[in-house]
Amino acid sequence: MKPMLPTLTFDVPQGDNWNYEVKYDGFRALLFWDKEIKLISRNGNSLLEIFPEIKLYLEKNNELFKEFLPLVLDGELVYLENEYKAQFSSIQVRGRMRSEKKILEKALHHPCRFLVFDLLSLNGKSYRDKHYVDRKKALLKLFEDCHLPTTPNPASTNLIQLIPASRDYQAVWEQVVLHDGEGIVAKQDTNQWEEGKRTTLWLKFKNFKYVSCFVTAYEKSNGYFYVGVYKDTNIYPIGQFLFGIKPEEKQALFQIIKENKTNEDDRFIFVQPAICLEIKYLELYDEQMREPHFERFRFDLSPEDCTFDKFVHQQKNMPQDIDVTHPDKPLWEKPSVKKIDFIRYLQEISPYLLPFLHNRLLTVIRYPHGMFGEAFYQKNCPDYAPNFVQTTLHEGINYIVCNNLKTLLWLGNQLAFEFHIPFQTLSSHGPSEIVLDLDPPSRKEFKLAIKAAQMIKEVLDHLNLTGFVKTSGNKGLQIYLPLPENEFSYDDTRLFTEFIAEYLISKAPDSFTIERLKKNRQNKLYIDYIQHAEGKTIVAPYSARGNETAALATPLFWDEVTDELRMEDFTILNMVKRINEKGDPFQSYFETKEKQNFSPILEFLKQKK
Repeated sequence: MKPMLPTLTFDVPQGDNWNYEVKYDGFRALLFWDKEIKLISRNGNSLLEIFPEIKLYLEKNNELFKEFLPLVLDGELVYLENEYKAQFSSIQVRGRMRSEKKILEKALHHPCRFLVFDLLSLNGKSYRDKHYVDRKKALLKLFEDCHLPTTPNPASTNLIQLIPASRDYQAVWEQVVLHDGEGIVAKQDTNQWEEGKRTTLWLKFKNFKYVSCFVTAYEKSNGYFYVGVYKDTNIYPIGQFLFGIKPEEKQALFQIIKENKTNEDDRFIFVQPAICLEIKYLELYDEQMREPHFERFRFDLSPEDCTFDKFVHQQKNMPQDIDVTHPDKPLWEKPSVKKIDFIRYLQEISPYLLPFLHNRLLTVIRYPHGMFGEAFYQKNCPDYAPNFVQTTLHEGINYIVCNNLKTLLWLGNQLAFEFHIPFQTLSSHGPSEIVLDLDPPSRKEFKLAIKAAQMIKEVLDHLNLTGFVKTSGNKGLQIYLPLPENEFSYDDTRLFTEFIAEYLISKAPDSFTIERLKKNRQNKLYIDYIQHAEGKTIVAPYSARGNETAALATPLFWDEVTDELRMEDFTILNMVKRINEKGDPFQSYFETKEKQNFSPILEFLKQKK
C-alpha cells in the first residue's frame, strides 16, 4: 500500500475547513497489526528489523490493543528531539545500521517513536473513505482508550504517540518556529485517504531558514549553482541549489557566471565571490543545506557581508519577541563560548531541562559578563520581564516559574547560567524526589564522589529502588530517587538520607563524613543529607555552571560512573551531540516516580528508629 502524500506550498491555506498538524522529519510508515506486526516504509520495505523497539513495545502492550485489531495506522517513524521537532540526522543514521548489536543498543538507549496522524483500519473495518475529521476523531478515541500519549512527548517511554490536529494555525506555527520544527501539514476537513496520491487537500508548509551567501560555481551537467560564505578570509561552501529560481533569472545568472569565470574544467565553471543571494533551506545535514531554494538576489550586499558567523546565527529561527542582544559576546574563554552558543544550547536542551523546571520556584545565578565578571543570585522576577514570563508569589518573593521555552530563552538572554530548583513543585505537599549530594573537598578528590555513588548504587539495587545520577557540574555527584507526588514528608525522606549517610560512614569512615564544618572534615567527602529539606535548592539537570570549563550538571548512565569519569568532559559545546549519540540517562525519570517502591523501605526505617 502506497501512502497518501502532501503537496509543498509556500502559502498556508487558512479557513474554517482547514486543520493543522506538526510535520515531523522522519521515515513515513504504515503500521499493520493483525496476526503479526508489520511496519512498512513508503517504498514498501520492512522497518522493524532496523527499529525493533517499536515491535517490542507493541508486543509488550498487546493487552492495550488486542480489542482493536486488525489495525492499520499511518504515521512518521522519528527520533523525537522535542514536542515539535524530529531529528533528521539521527533517523538517517539508524536507517543505515545493519549490525544487530548496534541496532539493539540504539533501540535501548536511543529509541525512536512512531507518531501516528491517521487511521486507516480499526477492528478490520476500513476508515479510508471517511472524512479526515471523522478519522481523526476515531484515532483520538483509540489513543484515549489505550491510555497512550495524545501529543508527541520525548520524555515518555510510550513509543506510539499521536500527532494532534488544531484549527489554530498561528498557535501551531509559533510553536514550530520556537522549537525549530520542520513545518506543518494543512489538511481539509472532508478529504478521504487516497492511496499513493499526492494531493492538494494535504499541503505541507516548511519552516525554512534564510542565509545570505554568494555564488562560487556552476555545474554544467545538471545546472546546479554552488554557494558559499566567508569564514575568516576563506570561502566556506554551504551547498548548492537548483529550485526556486525563475527560468529567466537562471539564464541571467548563468550568463553572468560564464562571462566572469575565473576557471573552468569538465564539470564546473568557477567565479569569484561577487553575486550575492538569499537562499532558504530546512537545516544543515552533513554540513550541507537540506532542501535549498533560491529566494532572491541581494544586490544590497557585498560578499564580505556574507559570513559564516551570520550563517550560524541564522540556523535557528528565534521567535519575534525574543531579541538576542550582543550574540557575539564572549562568555567562556576556554572552551570558547559566545552568547549565541549558550542561547542555542538552551534551545536544543530545552526538552530535557524544562521538565525539571516545570512548576518549580526558580532561583538563577546570572553572569552579566560571563566568566569575565561577577555573578549574582536572582529570585525576584525583574519588572521589565515580558508578559509571557510566568511568576508566583511565595514568602514575599515573586519567583519566576520557567514552564516554556520562551521564558528559558529570555533567561538565557539575561545570562542566567545556573538554574536552581527546590525539591518539590508548586502543587506538592512534600518532596517530589530525594537527592543525595556527594560533595568532595575539592575537584582533586572527585574519585571520592565516584566511590560513594558506586556504594549507594549497590544499596539501591539491593532495596529494589531506582536511582539516577548526575554530575554537579562543579566538583561532585548527585543521586536522585524520584518519588510519587504528595505521599511522603521531608521527615520521611530524612530517615532515608540519614540511613545512607550512616551506611557510607560505617563502610568507609576514612573517606566520608557528615561534619558540617569544613575545617573538621579532614579532607573527607561530605554527605550533605541535611540539605534535602523544604526551601533548599539544587542545580537542575543540564544546567550550566559558572565555572571556567563551561561544565554542566550532567545526567549520567550508571556504567559511566567509574574512575575514568571527568567533570570537564561534559560541556555546553558537546552535550547535545552526546544526547543524540547516547540518549538521555534521565529519560525514564518521571515515569519512575509512580513505580518507585519506597514505602516498604520507609516503614522498615521507622521501625528501626
